Amino acid sequence: MSPWIIFLAFALFFQGAFGEVVCEELAVGMCSFSIASSGKRCLLETSDGNGFQCTTSEVITMKMVEYIESDECVRACGVDRNSVGISSDSLLENQFTLNLCSPQCYHNCPNIVDLYYNLALAEGVLLADLCKSERRSSRRSVIQLQSSGAASSSSSGPISSAAAYAPASTATFSSVDCAPPPM
Repeated sequence: MSPWIIFLAFALFFQGAFGEVVCEELAVGMCSFSIASSGKRCLLETSDGNGFQCTTSEVITMKMVEYIESDECVRACGVDRNSVGISSDSLLENQFTLNLCSPQCYHNCPNIVDLYYNLALAEGVLLADLCKSERRSSRRSVIQLQSSGAASSSSSGPISSAAAYAPASTATFSSVDCAPPPM
């Protein structure tokens, strides 16, 4: 038998054995903070009944695919696997920002950091700046974000969530590229 036929047979076997990550097939408890094989983020939504369903969002990640977030990162970053939707609201919570900016999360959980980097960017704030401010004064840093969605007075106004994912230039950026120096 030709080595190419054997290789092809094993490739097809392993693809079927390992499968792809399809958001709609994930258990509800594994949905939030997962990334489908397509590179799109999975989204937990309320269903017509009393339960929840996992769907594929239109938010595309640039560097990760087929990823289900680890329990260690969920704990370190202080996120909730039962989070419905994708929102920057948690950035307004001091304890959440402390967890997100902690070295255990910020340096070891690129999926969660990338998500909140883009959410903060949509609000006109760089996550690295928010974390630096958090290290200086944990109470004042959250003031940069206002519940109305507008950024602090140093920016020109609110930025839509869609704008955070639209390329500003031909280069693509990720929070992993912009990690702050070690604490």
